[in-house]
Amino acid sequence: MAQGRDALDVVAEAARHALTGANGRLVLLGLCGAQGSGKSTLAAGLKARLEGEGVATAILSIDDLYKTRAAREGLARTVHPLLRTRGVPGTHDVALGLDVIAALERGEATWLPRFDKAADDRLPPTAWDKAEAGTRLLILEGWCVGARPQAAAALGAPVNALEREEDAEGIWRRYANMALAGPYQPLFARIDLMVLLAAPNFGVVQAWRSQQEQALRAVAGKEAPGVMSDAGVERFIQHYERLTRHILHEMPGRADLVIRLGEDRSMRGVEMRR
Repeated sequence: MAQGRDALDVVAEAARHALTGANGRLVLLGLCGAQGSGKSTLAAGLKARLEGEGVATAILSIDDLYKTRAAREGLARTVHPLLRTRGVPGTHDVALGLDVIAALERGEATWLPRFDKAADDRLPPTAWDKAEAGTRLLILEGWCVGARPQAAAALGAPVNALEREEDAEGIWRRYANMALAGPYQPLFARIDLMVLLAAPNFGVVQAWRSQQEQALRAVAGKEAPGVMSDAGVERFIQHYERLTRHILHEMPGRADLVIRLGEDRSMRGVEMRR
């Protein structure tokens, strides 16, 4: 690793290489990382850099594909109460993401859905961003982008208090795993370049996510519907713990690019698969 290089330099170089070999076809870059790992900042930096080089680039966060609050309320009533909370596979509108990709593959301009975390609901289409016609690179970023399902045997024992107390029969986690094994895989199979921002351990995730929530509280106010207290954050990240740990264990062996992070989110190492 050359002295002075950072994660943006490394990912930009990999993206350029993928674009060179794409023969004008849309390149889909998957960017995975635990909550608070810096995915959004890195994606924005990559977009700005490549657009400065003349490459039309768009960003779609998997968070922006969350189902509406009303849809999740329906899942909470019919499947399991924990599905009211956005996050795990099964709470995203995967078909919407596939529609966006299909339009960009056709070379069309298309609207990019956006989700308001403070309101805990999808923004109306009038507030969505637009990807221009001829977009060459789509950055699909999110905490579970590219994830693969767990083996059924791994779902039995709870990994935290949330699963032990609120999903004692395993209905919620099995539903999420089944969703991940189903409609999410065609979406993730379209990824041309898989990048993982690998946290040093799951223990740092709460601190990282708390920092994000503090910033959201400062902007939206602590009374906004989707804004959480520190205790709320602690409970919230338990929804993500199982799959985050699974990703940190299994994805490094197959991602095209792994960027190892320190507790301060600085790049500590790089592993290339191509």
